[in-house]
Amino acid sequence: MKKYWLIGVALGLAVLLGVALLMRGGTSARDPKLPVGGDFVLQSVAGPVDSKALRGKVLLVYFGYTHCPDICPASLAAGGQALKALSAEERSRVRLILISVDPERDSVQHLKEYTAFFHPEMIGATGTPEQIAALAKAFGAGYIKLPTAADGSYAVDHTTSTYVVGPDGQLAAVLELGASTDKVVGAVRKLL
Repeated sequence: MKKYWLIGVALGLAVLLGVALLMRGGTSARDPKLPVGGDFVLQSVAGPVDSKALRGKVLLVYFGYTHCPDICPASLAAGGQALKALSAEERSRVRLILISVDPERDSVQHLKEYTAFFHPEMIGATGTPEQIAALAKAFGAGYIKLPTAADGSYAVDHTTSTYVVGPDGQLAAVLELGASTDKVVGAVRKLL
């Protein structure tokens, strides 16, 4: 009985977080209602990922994790397809970054292996739990680790948006889950 109660509580929390995240909404153009975004320095297998060093490039920032069973793979596949749709010259001015909301399990090596599946130029980045929490808050992204199952596994409920940061380092757009490749490419090209 206790197991069913815990499952019910976890599902209830997931639904509440999902509703709150959906009500937050997003837009496809710079809007005063957009979250602020922010500078960051995280770690990848290639070394530091410093948003200030990436000025001049369009960043597609996604908060997710490698053990995500469904939403992350779909969103990252769409991002990878968008990169493939860009010319080599355009792609050289764009970075797609997965920021892990599960730093306990997502090592930089594991992130590299995971992101390479979607596109070889995708960057997987992580940091301390405190760094990730502060950065997610700055972007207006939410996430919560759900209760751990008896086998030790757990899921992380998280925002499903992709944040588009312009070459000036300012948040330019928020693309919601299900944005088509054309919409992602259009948002990127508008900033190139």
